[in-house]
Amino acid sequence: MSHLTNNSSGHVQVQPMFRLSGDRGLLVEFGTSIDPDMNRLTRNVAQRLERMAISGVLDVVPAYASFLVIYDPDQIGVSSLQETVLACWDQADPAPENEGATVDIPVCYSESFGPDLPNVAEHNGLTPDQVIQIHTAGRYLIYMIGFAPGFPYLGGLDHRLHTPRLDTPRPKVEAGSVGIANNQTGIYPISSPGGWQIIGRTPLRLFVPEAENPVPYYRPGDSLRFVSISESEFHRLVREQDHG
Repeated sequence: MSHLTNNSSGHVQVQPMFRLSGDRGLLVEFGTSIDPDMNRLTRNVAQRLERMAISGVLDVVPAYASFLVIYDPDQIGVSSLQETVLACWDQADPAPENEGATVDIPVCYSESFGPDLPNVAEHNGLTPDQVIQIHTAGRYLIYMIGFAPGFPYLGGLDHRLHTPRLDTPRPKVEAGSVGIANNQTGIYPISSPGGWQIIGRTPLRLFVPEAENPVPYYRPGDSLRFVSISESEFHRLVREQDHG
């Protein structure tokens, strides 16, 4: 297990633990909790490693409280890589710095776009309008991007909206669908199977694989706010994107 210790900056930190992941991956773990401070530390260390631009380090993929380093073993050995990660950890500062952007996401919560909105309302003893009001009042930290390209795993969902996943996942969830699963909310950037409770849909095209230089709407460390829009506004925004 990871354990607490002091780094050179004097902060009490969770010292990383290492696990090999195949012959080209090194998993760096700080814990198992979903916690903003733990996530901030994880991102801080991962970003420091990325900025070093080390030969042989091919990619750094952050998650809740860990990150995966993809590396070329012909260019850098695992022991050297571990020492470099520990050096990055030693300089890490868990205090908030360079806080991410706040991104507004328009969402239409109508019945046609949010088929599970009544389920979420009933499960929590609320009306659909109350669900919308609570959902749009939140500010949600992006902990990580996964399981599909551009899918943001968000923290900060009000406990009044916590709802289990569907018993039977849908074979297809439309791109832009906004859902709730247990204590999290998220957005499907592409059409895919899924078991989250769908309460609305955004007209934004969050992942465009054919774009020459795709610019992400958001990154880990950013925060999202959901803004309720009408169906007419939804279709207007779709038309605007269609015409560039």
